[in-house]
Amino acid sequence: MAEEQALTKRSQDFSAWYNEVVLRAELADYSPVRGSMVIRPYGYGIWENMQRALDEMFKATGHQNAYFPLLIPQSFIAREAEHVEGFAKEMAIVTHTRLKAGPGGGLEPDPDSKLEEPLIVRPTSETIIYAMFAKWVQSYRDLPLLINQWANVVRWEMRTRLFLRTAEFLWQEGHTAHASEVEAEEEARRMLGVYRQFMDQWMAMPPLTGLKSESEKFPGAVRTYAVEALMQDNRGLQSGTTHMLGQNFSRQFDLKFQSESGVEEYAWNTSWGVSTRLVGGLVMTHGDDAGIVLPPNLAPIQVVIVPIYRGDDERAGVLEKAHWAANVLRAEQVRVHVDDRPTATPGAKYYDWERKGVPLRVEIGPRDVAKQQLMVVLRTEAAGLSRKEAMGEAVAVMTIPKRLGEYQRALFQAALRRREQNSHRGVTDYGAFREIIEGAGGFVYAGWCGGRDCEEKVKADTKATIRLLPLQEFRSSPAPTRCLVCGGQAQGEAVWARAY
Repeated sequence: MAEEQALTKRSQDFSAWYNEVVLRAELADYSPVRGSMVIRPYGYGIWENMQRALDEMFKATGHQNAYFPLLIPQSFIAREAEHVEGFAKEMAIVTHTRLKAGPGGGLEPDPDSKLEEPLIVRPTSETIIYAMFAKWVQSYRDLPLLINQWANVVRWEMRTRLFLRTAEFLWQEGHTAHASEVEAEEEARRMLGVYRQFMDQWMAMPPLTGLKSESEKFPGAVRTYAVEALMQDNRGLQSGTTHMLGQNFSRQFDLKFQSESGVEEYAWNTSWGVSTRLVGGLVMTHGDDAGIVLPPNLAPIQVVIVPIYRGDDERAGVLEKAHWAANVLRAEQVRVHVDDRPTATPGAKYYDWERKGVPLRVEIGPRDVAKQQLMVVLRTEAAGLSRKEAMGEAVAVMTIPKRLGEYQRALFQAALRRREQNSHRGVTDYGAFREIIEGAGGFVYAGWCGGRDCEEKVKADTKATIRLLPLQEFRSSPAPTRCLVCGGQAQGEAVWARAY
């Protein structure tokens, strides 16, 4: 078998490195449908762990899961003008219900099956969900209505990349209806906080939170909030959004309720979502030149045990100890796998599991059995933790769960330090701003007058965009007083970066 080519280094070509590690870690593969991907079991295992954690968080805040149709009448999409304009170029349309044999022997749409009204393959579900909400809501007693959907969506993309931007992807989309603007605003902010908590505690990927500019907000929203993370190549990644939709969709779909005072009013809506893009963000936040690096909370396999032996005389004792350790760890709710492939050398196994980012490896050989010890190896260097350490077997299996928690926190702190080291505050000179963006990159905090012209000039000059207008916790002190671009009075602070 030919030796596998080494991975491209991140410093050499980050984009090529990303594609290679996703493929070699068996997270995903290219599908026969251009722009789409196949999520392989290992990658889907990461997504399942994300789903479980998020689902519990959603339900803890009062939301229930439901499911709505994949196909949406075109007339529904057309009712909200800003919404249809925002998605028109990305929509896939169903016009016929069946095929028939063509004159050349191939298949073609059967003219007799043409639909009276075309159906749109779900790009997002605001329209069809609020049409249903209108049937279910009559009184203020029916509110708030808090619904989440786990689904797939289709948006035709010109430039695609595994997990980050594909024609079809998986996501969750929350949709809610409220009796007042205040409640809807609280919901949008609450779910923004849920996303941030998930990314901090589960992904070890600390994001900024803030408001999107008018040009960057969701089509049809009054306000859009975002969580924005910084990747290792110093590009931003919009990792999730929440939208205060106001009454725009309620008015179009006649979503009304009778208030406590007996007056008929339109409901206030929100929507919010994250997608399989998060898997790509996980790779780009923590990966190294050996492969992906997974935080333990989301790793499909948290511990891999590699038995090392020569011949059958050593095999039985080593395997017995390996399965003993695995069973003890499973009893502590650790996701563990014993790699006893007879055709692979220990070195090959180490390489495979490092490439797949398994947080911790346990090596057991005849000498370890004799000494009643285990060799415990972390996937990567972590501040304050020994990467490789021989430990008494009883101590090792008792302390591995704690060690995984320490490793999770160490990955978060490393990502946080990296973000802050590449965040540039107090930038007032446009030339200096361009040098940062066109050089090392990162987040640049600067004053903005609120003008679309200044926003577009930066985009044209540098390909950087306003990633968000930071919420209070992330704002600079003192606040900038002048616009970075035109020098006029700043209306607030913006965080600029090139982004995916």
